[in-house]
Amino acid sequence: MLTQKYEMYKKALNKLQDISLLFMRLVLAYGFYNPALMKVKNIDGIISWFESMGMPMPALNAYLATTTEVLGVILLTIGLGVRIITIPLMITMVVAIGTVHWSHGFEAGNNGFEIPLYYMLMLFILLTHGAGKYSLDYLLRKK
Repeated sequence: MLTQKYEMYKKALNKLQDISLLFMRLVLAYGFYNPALMKVKNIDGIISWFESMGMPMPALNAYLATTTEVLGVILLTIGLGVRIITIPLMITMVVAIGTVHWSHGFEAGNNGFEIPLYYMLMLFILLTHGAGKYSLDYLLRKK
């Protein structure tokens, strides 16, 4: 009897998987929105900041990060090319952790790497599971 109830419980939760993938995409898109907007509005400032950190090819890297984040916001929101955009977004998070957050430790309150790490984990889930049913990826795959 307990096994049957557990199986019913599991079956009910499985129906929520696509909703959880949608929520994860939307939360990530929202999380990348302000940083992307900040970069778009002040790309010269971002280039200077990257240069001050000793980042190689600061202009190229500033444009790459900006483009990746802007595309991330759009594609995650509509659920298109999710398994593709997650890879450059994860690379952006690795660079952010290595250049900005690592020296501050783990905690987000100290500008640590906690939030970019969470983003990387969520992006990895989307990479391995896809965008889910509530996405353009799913609609295009059905046709």
